[in-house]
Amino acid sequence: MSLNLAWNNDQQDKEITEQMIAMLEQLLNLAGEAEGVADGEVALTFVDDAQIHELNRDYRGIDRPTDVLSFAMNETMDEELDIIYELDEDEEMEEMPDVLGDIIISVPRTILQSEEYGHSFERELGFLFVHGFLHLLGYDHQDEASEAEMMGKQEAVLAQAGLTR
Repeated sequence: MSLNLAWNNDQQDKEITEQMIAMLEQLLNLAGEAEGVADGEVALTFVDDAQIHELNRDYRGIDRPTDVLSFAMNETMDEELDIIYELDEDEEMEEMPDVLGDIIISVPRTILQSEEYGHSFERELGFLFVHGFLHLLGYDHQDEASEAEMMGKQEAVLAQAGLTR
């Protein structure tokens, strides 16, 4: 099995090239390997600041744009119902990919932050993607210890891919 990246480009600020997508697929597999996740699908959408601002406001209650948002599919709520599929004897259930979740990246924020930090757009894009992926797996950075752990994991994956500062 493998990790797969499904992506969509909903912005006009910068061309997202096939080389960038290949880099993100490599990062997905390196981060997955580091975290023991060998199978699944991540949906990635590139948006502008207005779109990510709206999502951040609507889903997080924060009324400003941000750089990356993650929406994990494996979070369950007590009220959720189990879906039971009934098949006839001669039917086989198609194997459905384990959808890990959605990552949304603001391309204008990525451009701005790459300039502020003095590194390439690709390095910042990779950083935000790995950051989003780790959020899908349940990592967070609410305190210094968890932020240090998450930052260490991100930097290790980026270093493996040659995306250093």
